[in-house]
Order: sequence, then C-alpha cells, then structure tokens
Amino acid sequence: MPLLTTCIGAYPKPDYVELPDWFNVPAGPDTADPTRLWLDAIEAMGSEAEQIIARGINEAVQDQVSSGIDIPTDGEISRENYIHYHCRHLKGFDFVNLTAKEVRGGTYSASLPSIVGPVSVMDEFLTMDWKRAQAFTDKPLKITMPGPMTISDTNSDLFYNDPKKLGADVADALNVEVRALANAGCKYIQIDEPLFARKPEEALDYGFENLERAFHGCPDSVVRTVHMCCGYPDRLDHPNYPKADPDSYFRVADAVESSSINAVSFEDAHRHNDLSLLEHFKTTSVIFGVVAIAKSHVESVEEIQDRLLVALNHIDADRLIAAPDCGLGLLGRDLALAKMRNLSLAAKSV
Repeated sequence: MPLLTTCIGAYPKPDYVELPDWFNVPAGPDTADPTRLWLDAIEAMGSEAEQIIARGINEAVQDQVSSGIDIPTDGEISRENYIHYHCRHLKGFDFVNLTAKEVRGGTYSASLPSIVGPVSVMDEFLTMDWKRAQAFTDKPLKITMPGPMTISDTNSDLFYNDPKKLGADVADALNVEVRALANAGCKYIQIDEPLFARKPEEALDYGFENLERAFHGCPDSVVRTVHMCCGYPDRLDHPNYPKADPDSYFRVADAVESSSINAVSFEDAHRHNDLSLLEHFKTTSVIFGVVAIAKSHVESVEEIQDRLLVALNHIDADRLIAAPDCGLGLLGRDLALAKMRNLSLAAKSV
C-alpha cells in the first residue's frame, strides 16, 4: 500500500478571488482590520461573491486531487485567515475596537480583535463550508479550524484574564461545529494548535484538556486530527525566522499519544526532527511534513522518498501520512503544484 497524502489547510487564492489573507496583507500594528478588509472585498464582489469563492474553492480542491493528494482541504479560500474567520462567528469578540498585541513569542505585533465578553457560538457555519467543498470531489475532504490556545493567543483578551477558562469556553464553541460536521458526515476534522509547539508547558497544563473538550462526543467515524506547526515566516526564503523550540514536539508527544487524538501533524521539512520522536506514537498516526511551505526550492521526488524511508524506520507505514509542513498559501500556485506533485509521487512509490 502506498502512503496516504494530505494537505494541511491554506492554499494560494486564485487572482480572481480578491480576498485579503495573511499571505497578501502583511501583519503589523498599522495594518487595517483584516475582517474589515474582508467584508469590503466581499461587498465589492457583489451578488457574485458566493459564485467567485466557490469557483476558487473548486480550483484549490481540483489542484490537490489532480496532484495526487488523497485527503484534500477547501484551501481556506473563503477565509482572511483561519483564526479570525472562525472568531467572526463567535460571540464575545469585538472586531471594531482592536488592541495591539505581540504574538507568536514576539515574532510580530498586530492590532487584533478584542475579547470583551463570554465566548460562545453566534452561528454555525463550518458544515456549510465543508459541504460546499466536498461537492467538488469524491475524495473525503478535511475541514480545519483553529484550536482554543491558538484563538486565545491571536486575539486580545480583555475579559477573562484566565487562559484556561477562556480556552474552555472557546473549546465548547468549537465542539458545536465539530459535532455538526460529524453529524453531516465529515470524516476528517483538524484542529490547528501551533501554540502547542510554541508553549508546550501551557499545552500540558490546560491545552490538551481544552482540545479534548473541543472533540468531546465526536464519534469514532471521525479522524480527530491536531496540527502543530512551528510558525509561518513573513515571506518566502526567510532563513532566520524564529521557530518553536526543537524539543517542543518531544515534550508533548506522550500527551498526544495518551489523548483521544487519532492523527498529529508535525513539520519536518523546514527543520528535520530527531525521528526517534515517531517512536512515541504506538497508535496515533503522524502527518509528516516533507515539503517546506516557505522555501522556493522544490524538493525532488528522491529527496522526499529518502526522508519518508528514514521515517519508516520509526513508525508503521499504515500510520504515516505524507504532507506539507503547513498551509501552502505563501508559495503561489505554480510552486504549490510542483511540491504537491512530487510529494504524491514520492509517497506512492515508497
């Protein structure tokens, strides 16, 4: 059996989908509110907005499928970013009065939405997003959402002053979407928690507990997935971008294995791991990043094969899934296609 392949989330937006996102609007304290920009862009599209976005999602899905990806995503084409897109559907967030904050360990500063009251669901939306994208392929399509710790870190908390309680309320809101997706037939649900790699002690203290809350009651038919990348750079080929501590994956590995998570996503292409890490996972599948998402170098089929073969010395083949490190949004379509094609060829020939 060849190895399965998947993508993580974001895919480059086609030029005709004129929506702002993290990849075309630089983050910074002087950047206009990304949601305001998003709403203005939707308004500019007028009555054709849904049709344009659906066309872009279809293109992203077909690019993945034609490249050989077994478990595609919707490319997050409709989102300004995967975090604030979700938060716009939650009560307790103020997207008008923004608050400046340093995020991702001080790697950048941004004016962020403020949390000003109890967080809860405002309206359900992800099931509609999943159905729209799933209609474009017969392959099972994965839907993604931000995790409790990551939402907490990428907004300004002016209400709770208690990250565990804030995370618990966010998790309860996420759980509403998780259950609805599962009931609709979505098999692959991925919660993104890059903060687990940035802040492993907090992850162990309360992050995993709240992740379990988010997946509570999720049926066995769903592959519960958590993605833990080490952070996006601000541009392609930026070699010194601050990343999470190399030991952070080891620090949380046993907690992953003892949790209800079925699959965990690690990046390995940007910076290779000590692959004894994989031996911590006796039952959990590993989505293994073998192409870099912020380097213009296109990994050859042979390069990817070699790394997968090394990984297979440490984990069973039926629990190793080949993937990019993270979302492909920085690469542009041509580079994304080239990397996905080589990724798929390598995974199917190992």
